[in-house]
Amino acid sequence: MAIWKPDLSSRVGPKYLQIVEAMAEDIATGRLPQGARLPPHRELAYQLDVSPNTTSRAYAEAVKRALLKGEVGRGTFVRLSKSDPAQAEPESLKRAASGPIDLSRNLPMPGFSERHIRRVMAEIANDAGLRSLLDYQTDTDLPHHRVAGQTWLDNCGLASGLDCIVPVVGGQHGILCVLMALLQSGDLLLAEALTYTPVLAMAARLNLQTGAVAMDGDGVMPEAFEAWCRDAKPKAFYLTPTLQAPTTVTLSEARRTRIAEIAAQYGVLLIEDDVFGPLKSDNPVPLVQIAPETTIYVTSLSKAVAPGLRVGFLKAPAKLAAALHQSVNLSVWMTPPLTLEVASRLIEDGTAAELASQQQRVARHRQRLVQDILGMAAIPSPSDGFHVWLPLPQGWRADVFSSECARLSVRVSEARSFAMNASDAPEAIRLCVSHEANEERVQRGLEIVAGVLRQKPSGSSMVI
Repeated sequence: MAIWKPDLSSRVGPKYLQIVEAMAEDIATGRLPQGARLPPHRELAYQLDVSPNTTSRAYAEAVKRALLKGEVGRGTFVRLSKSDPAQAEPESLKRAASGPIDLSRNLPMPGFSERHIRRVMAEIANDAGLRSLLDYQTDTDLPHHRVAGQTWLDNCGLASGLDCIVPVVGGQHGILCVLMALLQSGDLLLAEALTYTPVLAMAARLNLQTGAVAMDGDGVMPEAFEAWCRDAKPKAFYLTPTLQAPTTVTLSEARRTRIAEIAAQYGVLLIEDDVFGPLKSDNPVPLVQIAPETTIYVTSLSKAVAPGLRVGFLKAPAKLAAALHQSVNLSVWMTPPLTLEVASRLIEDGTAAELASQQQRVARHRQRLVQDILGMAAIPSPSDGFHVWLPLPQGWRADVFSSECARLSVRVSEARSFAMNASDAPEAIRLCVSHEANEERVQRGLEIVAGVLRQKPSGSSMVI
C-alpha cells in the first residue's frame, strides 16, 4: 500500500493525539489494514510537517492503546485484531495459578465434572459394548445417544422428535455444520452487531456475506432485522437470545416472537445459539419453540458440564435433518462415539443436570461478588452467567482501559473484540469470572478493575 498519511485538517487538540485518532479511525474503516506496516516516525513527521518527537509520541500512544505493535528490526505494524479469529495469534487456554489474572475467558468453572467422568470412563472400560464405541458408527447405529440428546434438550426447556436431533462435536462445530449444510457461497448471513466472532471467521472461509443487526439495551432490535430482510434478502440470522455474549442481555419473549414472525414472513433461517441456556434459571421460551420450522437450535455441554467433552446437539426441522447429518459426515465423519457415550451416561443418570446446577450456583455467587466490588450502578444488566458487560464512564476509551488493566496484570476483553463493525463498537468491556478457579484471584482482579474505574482518564484517554 502507499505510505499512510493521515488527514488532520478537521481535527483539534494536541497534534500527536490527532495522529492517533486518525489512525484509529483508518484502522476501524479498513483504510489502514491489519498487519500493515507504518512508515518510520521520522518519515511521517516529514510528510505531516511536524517534529519527529510528535510522531514518536503518537506511535507510543498507539502502542499503549493496542493499535500498533513494534517488532525489533522490522518496524511498526497495525496490530492484528482479536475480533478476527482467522488472523489472531493463538493463545493458551490454560488456567494459570499465578501471573496475570484472566478475566477475558468465558469458560465454565473447572473441576466439578472430573470425578464423575472418571467413574463413567471406568464403567465404559469394563463394559462389553466398548468395542463398538471404538469402531466407525453412524447416528442410527447408537440410537441411545440421540435419546440422551433428547433428555438434554428437555433440560434446556424444549421437546423434540428423535429424528430432529443431530449430535455434533460441541456448539462451534454445530454452527459450522449448519452453515456448511444450508448456505451457499455469496449468501448473506446476519448476526447481532456484537457477536460470537468465530462465526464471522466461518463465514469468511465459506465465502458468505455478513451483516450486522443493530442492538439496543434490550438486545437485538426486531425492526433492524426486518429492515435487513426487506432490503437485502438474507439467508440466515445467527443470534444468542439468552445471556448474549458479550452484552449478557436475555431477549424478551415479545422480541423473540417478533423475530420469529419476521423470519417466517421473509423465509429466513434462524440459528439459535443456546450454549448459555443451561446457566439461566428463568430462561424465556426458546426461539425454536416459537418457530420450530424456521429455527435450528444449537446447544452443548461445554458451558455447563465439561468443555473437553466436545459434545453438542442440534435440534432441526425434520426436513433439514438429513442435510445436517451429511454436513457432520463431511466435517468429521462421525461425532466420536466414545465421548458421546460418556456424555450420554452423564445425561441419563442425572449427573449432567446436577453439574449444570452447580455451575449456576457458582455463577450467581460470583455475579454477587462483581456487584459488591464494582457496584450495581456500573452493571446495566445483572447476569446469571459467567460474564459481565461493563460500559465505561464518560471519557474512557475501551482500548486504553484494557491496556491500563493489562499494565496492572488483569486481562479483560474490549467491545471491539466482538463487533462486526469495529467503528460501531461502544466504549465497554466484558469481564468473565469463571476462568479463574481461585476466587481470591477473581476478587483481586475485580478490585483492580474497580480501581481503574475510579481513575480520571488522562488527557490521552479522552475521546476527542
